[in-house]
Amino acid sequence: MAGAQGSRTSGRVLRADAVQNRQRIARAAREVFEERGLDAPLDEIAGRAGVGAGTLYRRFPTREDLVEAAFEDELETWAAVAEEALQCEDPWVGFTTFVERICGAMATDRGFSDLMISRLPTSETAESFCRRWTDVLGSVVRRAQDAGALREDFVVEDVLLFLMANAGVVQVTHCAAPHAWRRLVALLLEACRAGNTGPLPAAPTPLQTERAMRGHATVMGVCPRRQTGG
Repeated sequence: MAGAQGSRTSGRVLRADAVQNRQRIARAAREVFEERGLDAPLDEIAGRAGVGAGTLYRRFPTREDLVEAAFEDELETWAAVAEEALQCEDPWVGFTTFVERICGAMATDRGFSDLMISRLPTSETAESFCRRWTDVLGSVVRRAQDAGALREDFVVEDVLLFLMANAGVVQVTHCAAPHAWRRLVALLLEACRAGNTGPLPAAPTPLQTERAMRGHATVMGVCPRRQTGG
């Protein structure tokens, strides 16, 4: 998403070496976030990029800015994956395949897992992505319900609950039982079938879900404030 800024920062065209530094830092951040999660030390990212901490902070004044740049391409890819699910001939397959794919990606990438259960970043471009992703996912859910495959009381917020549950299982089992997430997802999807009609407790509201995700981002230290250290 930082690509929307391209080689501009605060309305100023960056020099070629500054652009290269920015790209190198973003690539290094993506690697470190994958290994250690979004709360990884920024100094480690600077070291892997081969730049000083001051250069990192000039290019990315907040950790949120760095997260956005690191995941720019991936977020666009996942928006496209959601749209592919909407085009799947079988609505149930489209829905379940999307959930399985995103949970599988979370199982191998700590940074992506953190990102999926956090409400960030908050730039205009990121907000646009979130609206697009939520709208398409809502259509995937409604399409599966209209086909009589997905239970009628399922809501988009339930997908976010799935992702939160998956993140917890992955965190605890990734060394001892790295495939445990597959069983969790299979159980959750089975519970979603239209034939399962038992009453459910109330789902969290969109506002409650957003507050939970923002709270998780704050706990990790990923929030829109200037970073003063690693």
